[in-house]
Amino acid sequence: MRALALTIRREQSGKTVKDVLRRELNLSSHQLARLKRRPDGILLNGAPVFVTHPVEAGDVLQIEIGDPPARAIAPLDIPLHVVYEDEDLLILDKSAGMAVHASSLTPDTPTVAGALAGRWEEGFIFHPVNRLDKGTTGLMAVARSGYVHDRLRLQLHSGEFSREYLAVARGHPEPPCGRIDLPIGRDESSAIRRCIRPDGDRAVTVYETLRRTERHSLIRLLPETGRTHQLRLHLASVGHPLEGDWLYGEGDSPLIGRPALHSHVLHLRHPITGEALRFTSPLPPDMESLLLI
Repeated sequence: MRALALTIRREQSGKTVKDVLRRELNLSSHQLARLKRRPDGILLNGAPVFVTHPVEAGDVLQIEIGDPPARAIAPLDIPLHVVYEDEDLLILDKSAGMAVHASSLTPDTPTVAGALAGRWEEGFIFHPVNRLDKGTTGLMAVARSGYVHDRLRLQLHSGEFSREYLAVARGHPEPPCGRIDLPIGRDESSAIRRCIRPDGDRAVTVYETLRRTERHSLIRLLPETGRTHQLRLHLASVGHPLEGDWLYGEGDSPLIGRPALHSHVLHLRHPITGEALRFTSPLPPDMESLLLI
């Protein structure tokens, strides 16, 4: 089980275990309750301790941040392009046609969850930090414990976790750079579609046209929010749907078999070491070919 240790500093003397864990490790009330239920969830100098116990300088406080055994995800023998991995975090470059989670609507679709179940120990809990649609390629982060997942999710709302996408859209946006601020909500006529609606959740996308061809534009997209289908729907809403986007465009495309969207850059701060990490993934060949037309 993955554990995290903290040596108590002089200025922390007299504080309770709970105070130190909340302030230093940003544990939520839910996380503390979860740790208290484990036999060795919280240890002080190697022994179980109540969270109301005071600490002294030099004490070693340790918590388990690994996941307890869970219902197994069916393992799949599918290769994954892993660009970074340690005991807390994994960054992978997802291929097209692979869903993140299993779905009752498409039970035979290969999934990232299943591929990781085949790669890691049996009974692991799947913690994707940023999710990609089945057709979207590129970089995504997976936490290896609930604690790390919670820390990374906090980064999503602080600006330390940033994403940059590349899209090939039909036509040429005017102006070539700008900001789309349109609220997104469920389309009540569909189980999967989203739509622009006044009572939807706020959604903001910054865009920049990088290259133009006769039929298409290569566009860099910086999402300031993370709504379902946000990038696809925002571009379609201003008249420039992604090539290949059967859901928000003009149906299937003879040029590409998926929406032309790629997770190009992922920047985050490592939730345990504090190191700034930056990863890039090049434009895939099927999208690059669209820019030759």
